[in-house]
Amino acid sequence: MDDVAAFLGRFPPFDHLSQEELVQIAVAVRERSYAAGEDALVEDGEPASHLFVIRSGSMELVHQEEVIDVLEPGECFGHPSLLTGLAPAFTVRAHEAATCYLLPREVALDVLGRPDGASYVALTLRERLTRTGHTVHALPEVRTLRIGSLITSPPIFCEPETEIRKAAHAMRDFNVSAVLVRGRDGLGILTDSDLREKVVAGDISVDAPVSEIMSSPVVTTPAYRLAVEASIQMMNAGVHHLPVLDELQNVIGIVSAADLMNLETLSPFGIRRALARAETEDTLVEAAAQLPRTFVALLDAGLDAASIGRVLSLQSDTATERLLDFAAERHGPAPVPWAWLALGSTARRELTLASDQDNALAYAGDGRDPEIDGYFERIGTDVNAGLARCGLGADAADVLARNAEWRMSEGEWLRIFEECFEQPDRSHLVRAAVSFDFRHVAGGLDIVPPLVERIRATPQHPDFVARLARTATDFKPPLRFRGKLPHSFDIKRGGTMPIVNLARFHALTHGITISPTRDRLVAAKETRALDGQTATALREAFDLVSKIRYEHQASQVQAGRPLDNLVDPEELPPLARLDLREALRTVAAAQKQLGHYVPLGM
Repeated sequence: MDDVAAFLGRFPPFDHLSQEELVQIAVAVRERSYAAGEDALVEDGEPASHLFVIRSGSMELVHQEEVIDVLEPGECFGHPSLLTGLAPAFTVRAHEAATCYLLPREVALDVLGRPDGASYVALTLRERLTRTGHTVHALPEVRTLRIGSLITSPPIFCEPETEIRKAAHAMRDFNVSAVLVRGRDGLGILTDSDLREKVVAGDISVDAPVSEIMSSPVVTTPAYRLAVEASIQMMNAGVHHLPVLDELQNVIGIVSAADLMNLETLSPFGIRRALARAETEDTLVEAAAQLPRTFVALLDAGLDAASIGRVLSLQSDTATERLLDFAAERHGPAPVPWAWLALGSTARRELTLASDQDNALAYAGDGRDPEIDGYFERIGTDVNAGLARCGLGADAADVLARNAEWRMSEGEWLRIFEECFEQPDRSHLVRAAVSFDFRHVAGGLDIVPPLVERIRATPQHPDFVARLARTATDFKPPLRFRGKLPHSFDIKRGGTMPIVNLARFHALTHGITISPTRDRLVAAKETRALDGQTATALREAFDLVSKIRYEHQASQVQAGRPLDNLVDPEELPPLARLDLREALRTVAAAQKQLGHYVPLGM
């Protein structure tokens, strides 16, 4: 019983109870083990009759077959259903082999009915509701995808007199299942099924011309058609390949029935499930490799930049959680509670395909125990390496959990946040700009409330505020004489970052603790931290530069070029170029307004 009491006393809502009370609770506790994949509670099933506390292993919260969160040892579940008598809102399933302590209803009600218990209920409900919302919003419907977004390679052509053997070799060499034939009467098509049925299983020689076995005329489809509509067209026509045409009626590629059948695996839903269920790091990397194609498809489907950023960030979170599973399998269970934190654009849910990874790790305690820190160094190193394999490169400034400067105990993190205020030199301002944009991704350490509490105290430190105002203009819009745009510029440094920095400044200096840039600007407007006209203009500017940035990277994906943020305004449509110039002027004007925060001579 003493072991049970000692364990419960380490975690909320039990950590404020006396030793005598903990022992009384421990006497009533029943222990229950769950095999991996076994359900403890079922969404819309029988109401919970106990409060569950995870003793070992981990449990996942599942809503409509989507994993919302993974709960670690010390975390509770079942209390919303237990308190209301209603069916569970989540299925709670063993993420791995797990053991739970089950507290009877009467005991649980006594604990949860106290002030600390009520606070715990409120905090966990808020966190799980927020996570559910972010997950649902980051998984748009696959029905929005257009057929043109499924093109992965240009079409292969041959002439009617080309030998079947050569055409087959071309299909093999380019790894395609069909080639198009340029005929006098229009397009023809030769498919792998033609080869099987008419050559391998038929009487046609491989030396015969393709005109003897090709099909003509060819059923085509415009690139703007929805994928679901194209699949119906394919079935009605009884074909397995559709050449896709652009606005000028040129063929840009061929979509096969297999492409449409695999559409679900290319959706945000399908990729996330593939990431979450990956058995090895190699299969995880394979699933992540589909993200660029899905990114292009979502952009082509008309999704706004904010939605696409949420999609990419959720996929990054899912890959991170699976890599943490793999690391724990290699290095054993964590010695103390911990929390993996996303920083930077991932924390703000503004990830792009060209983004580096920014992350940190916190673990329970106040100092730096070499043995405990060594364990988390190994975990951080493995996860950082795995994320790099998934396409998220290492940050140039090494803002990574493997780095001791970004891997600390809870006590050290709290002191670092305080030092940023007390010693606002250049290094601490840089750290604040990075670490004050944070988001909890995984782990059971409840570090978010104390860190948020410190961020909320920003207005009480005028020297820090003044110096932060100066750093908010570190990145300036690249406007030349009379507001002209340069021939080429980094749209991240000259477009996105200035707005991100402005939004962070106005949020922090008015006690606003959310991280996403658009949300910060909305909150700044509603709290009158920023006048409505400026806040709206900055939000519209951020949407525009983000859209241009995403479209630039999508064109690079389709062309097979390395990703970057270098945009040439001359390549933009005239109206977009004009809008971009006006957006950057808005940003420059908003930066000038910060002058009254900066003392002369600083």
